[in-house]
Amino acid sequence: MIQVFFNNRGSGKTKDLINLANEKASCCKGNVVFIDDDERPILELDRKIRFISTRNFRLDDYNGFYGFLCGILSEDYDIDTICIDGLSNIIPMNIEDAAHLFSGLENLTKERDIQLYININSENKPAPEFIKKYVA
Repeated sequence: MIQVFFNNRGSGKTKDLINLANEKASCCKGNVVFIDDDERPILELDRKIRFISTRNFRLDDYNGFYGFLCGILSEDYDIDTICIDGLSNIIPMNIEDAAHLFSGLENLTKERDIQLYININSENKPAPEFIKKYVA
């Protein structure tokens, strides 16, 4: 399952995603992973959540990011939920070019039975067609 929060910068998406991750960590059987481009939310997350900052990884495109996620999942088969804060901050590419990423993510979530929550800054633009079916 993929759920996308597509809204303007400063609309509270990060705070909501942190609250969601903390809720999942307290009630889910599996592990929760929170991925961000910086380390600001680390103090607000439950200590059971595995926090990963992408700052030290060279994620230049959506293919690299997909491989990054596959590596995380291959390391821990008990992952139940992944929260990604600011996909547009992590990958410096146009979100309209991410259609193949979302296709791969949909297959990955079905194969591994995981929940994936993604924050994307809309920059006052409408959501691309391929993202609309995931927007909360």
